[in-house]
Amino acid sequence: MANTISEQPALKAADGRLEGMAHSEVHYFNRFAVKAGAKHVIGVDFSTIIEKAKEIVAVNGMSDKITLLQGKMEEVQLPFPQVDIIISEWMGYFLLYESMLDTVLWARDRYLKKDGLIFPDKATIFLAGIEDGEYKDEKIGFWDNVYGFDYSPLKHTALTEPLVDTVELKAVVTDPSPVLTLDLYTVQPADLAFSLPYSLSVRRTDYIHALIAWFDIEFSACHKPVRFSTGPHTKYTHWKQTVFYLRDVLTVEAGEQVKGSLSCQPNERNRRDLDIGIEYKLETDDPHRMAQGRGDYKM
Repeated sequence: MANTISEQPALKAADGRLEGMAHSEVHYFNRFAVKAGAKHVIGVDFSTIIEKAKEIVAVNGMSDKITLLQGKMEEVQLPFPQVDIIISEWMGYFLLYESMLDTVLWARDRYLKKDGLIFPDKATIFLAGIEDGEYKDEKIGFWDNVYGFDYSPLKHTALTEPLVDTVELKAVVTDPSPVLTLDLYTVQPADLAFSLPYSLSVRRTDYIHALIAWFDIEFSACHKPVRFSTGPHTKYTHWKQTVFYLRDVLTVEAGEQVKGSLSCQPNERNRRDLDIGIEYKLETDDPHRMAQGRGDYKM
């Protein structure tokens, strides 16, 4: 069986031994990897929690199968030149916010043997439009009158801040649109800055106050492929959904389209933060309902 890295990766050494690495959930992934049959697991974590993880490994009798290293993945020295598998729970809000994907890609290029495996190995970002007038008034309209004072200059700031929250399925007005799919075997760090089109088909006559984003994750290398979603149509996850309020309220009718583009790039000052842009245009034959615009957001 293979060696695994907890960053969370699992890898196999070039001489035929199997190794692996783990990162943030090092204290969980490494023991699960051993239980699943990994010959050796390398867990990497920057935080001091790794000291407790070492104690847990010892009391579970796994010290001969798990090596735990404290530090940054890019700076530590692994005990094996290559690994078979990389396992990492790298996803953040909106998939990419504060994510560890750059580190996983570095580990892939440095340590993963040819034909090695990555878990998970695919991720897709989706968009949809929602009706959310009541909460938008509460969050954005609130600044029009704060205890009798006009704080409207802060409305612009409020609009630039995406909201991470749980969205009820009944609020979704459009079909979802897949915007970006990442294949972790081939994606490069430069690909994480993108501008891609989307097209949303309106399901019912209603209003659109915001667009929401979520992601699906796939483990395609499993014996039986495993997939889970963080969307509003499925069970709750701690990633929830990311809500981007629009400046306009779109009055839409069933069968119409909202088209535009989603752009995203790491912030210049902090690469784990994101600068996000959303362009939108309601395609309708009714000139009174035509609307288009752009929102710029910071996470």
